Amino acid sequence: MTALNLPFLQETSDGAAIENNLYPFVFLNVDGNLFIFANNRAILFDYVAGKVVKTYPTIPGGEPRSYPSTGSAVLLPLKSTKGQATEAEVLVCGGAPKAAFVKALKGTYMDALKSCARIKITDPNPAWVMEDMPLARIMGDMTLLPNGDVLIINGAGQGAAGWDIGRQPVLTPVVYKPENVVGSRFVQQNPSAIARMYHSTAVLLRDGRVLVGGSNPHNRYEFSNVLFPTELALEAFSPSYLDAQFASLRPSIISPGSQVRLGYGRRLAVRFSITGTIALNSVSVTMVSPSFTTHSFAMNHRLVVLASEKVKALKNSTFQVQVTTPASGNLAPAGYYLLHVVHQKIPSAGIWVKIR
Repeated sequence: MTALNLPFLQETSDGAAIENNLYPFVFLNVDGNLFIFANNRAILFDYVAGKVVKTYPTIPGGEPRSYPSTGSAVLLPLKSTKGQATEAEVLVCGGAPKAAFVKALKGTYMDALKSCARIKITDPNPAWVMEDMPLARIMGDMTLLPNGDVLIINGAGQGAAGWDIGRQPVLTPVVYKPENVVGSRFVQQNPSAIARMYHSTAVLLRDGRVLVGGSNPHNRYEFSNVLFPTELALEAFSPSYLDAQFASLRPSIISPGSQVRLGYGRRLAVRFSITGTIALNSVSVTMVSPSFTTHSFAMNHRLVVLASEKVKALKNSTFQVQVTTPASGNLAPAGYYLLHVVHQKIPSAGIWVKIR
């Protein structure tokens, strides 16, 4: 293992008392370089040569998005053409003002940030596009759903990340729809009754639900006489695509079978059934990598929309679509993924596949 010097992690610090650049958001770009975001700005880093190849502009307003002003970030769905993708976008949401951590330590809890910033990291002249969430949020979790939408869940409306310094739990999740026009991308969901503060998490399940757990804003387990006790209960959030009214539109994968091994740049026949009327031009196949989540960031998490050909009707409400697997590990690093068939934004249950 080789140690690399990265001055960026010193340049983005707001000082020893605050920092605001811990737990950076890191994504593998489609060109093989690393997009690294800390505080309020980002770089593209060639980890092989050990050099910065691009510096991105600061988010408008300059407010921090990294611990302890913890926001969250996600790499938006990557659309593959013949196994390749040439564009990639990152969405960063929430956080807290620069002074939030220091003030929270003294008992003053500043409002969290309501804004999101979106940037096309592959653009020759990239620029952040700003949007506002319905609710301000710090310590939120962002999870990719199989249909390409993004779930924003958990967190607080005031304070900062850390021991006992978050206030006003945000109980209402929000779904972000990347393909909608600005101003119509956020949809509020039904609220939970459980506060999910510091050290919470959200993970996509095979059936399309999201497992939600955690919340322990203490340096040990505390179950009583505290504002937000250690939470051991788990919840499953069901996105609207699981509503019974969509049952006839929901695909069911027939083949390949689960645990199939895939190679790079290969053609794959995916066979599925739908009990209702199919919209042949509204079928896609996605691969979602499982996340490793801590401090409001889902590491390893990415979604690839596979290049597909025309859907072919077989018999007995059975259909087949030919797709091309990602051409290289730059688009889909080797490992396990959940493969879903998506019909009119309604995903099937996933099957595990392994690409290498």
